[in-house]
Amino acid sequence: MAHQTYTSTGVKAQTAYKLPKELFAVEIKNHQLLKDAYLAYLANGRDNYAKTLKRGQVSGGGAKPWRQKGTGRARVGSSRTPVWRGGGIVFGPSGNENYSRKLNIKAKKQALAQALSLSADKKLIVIDEFIVKDGKTKSAVKLLDKLSVSGNVLIVTDTSEENTLRALNNLNKTSFITATKVNVPQILDSDSLIITKKAIDILKVRIGGKQ
Repeated sequence: MAHQTYTSTGVKAQTAYKLPKELFAVEIKNHQLLKDAYLAYLANGRDNYAKTLKRGQVSGGGAKPWRQKGTGRARVGSSRTPVWRGGGIVFGPSGNENYSRKLNIKAKKQALAQALSLSADKKLIVIDEFIVKDGKTKSAVKLLDKLSVSGNVLIVTDTSEENTLRALNNLNKTSFITATKVNVPQILDSDSLIITKKAIDILKVRIGGKQ
């Protein structure tokens, strides 16, 4: 799979880069796997803050609101009963719910390879190296304009360079991540994928286990 390559300055290279088939030409037979990997990432990053108080946890309600008989009203033992306003919640969240989902290692690797293969049908750009040496946002925008990217841009490199991070921090629709941490939702949610050659080598080891 020959693919157009760009130099670190955003100029088209004279020689094309051969994309590894095990990463960018995987036949997608199981779309459910991609969905499971996407939802598992979101679920595992979910914070469980929701919590309600049950009847025994709500303060007050120690005294019986009125005597048992003779008032003509329904009998009630506490103002903290769930049927009363301000009472306890019967089936509310307790804060101990586990929303995490699990995928085995083989499924994770397959899902990542399928996501990369889908990216090859979109705006995939292979670059020798993506570095903004001066750390200025203006320089980063200039480089991205040369690459003709649009929409949500995901940049995958082999290392996290400080000046490059500083230059990209002010760009709302641009994300920067290393090949060891990139995940399925980030790839699927991007409109343009910029990836370096060294990052591809890391992904080959990460998915296939071979250099």
